Amino acid sequence: RFKRVASRRVQEILSKMRLLRNCANKGNYSYTDEQVNKIVSTIDNEWKKVKSEFNKSKSKKEEFSL
Repeated sequence: RFKRVASRRVQEILSKMRLLRNCANKGNYSYTDEQVNKIVSTIDNEWKKVKSEFNKSKSKKEEFSL
């Protein structure tokens, strides 16, 4: 089930990212560096949350002992 759901979701994300990349065309859109930084920062922060969630399951297996 994971492979099916994750594959579909990743494909959707990649598709949306390609659409967002189209917004970089200065011939069709005007934008500021501040707007771009806000978009990139927001996406980067969300990506860090995703990575953190996947890494949580790995770190739960590690146990501390003396």
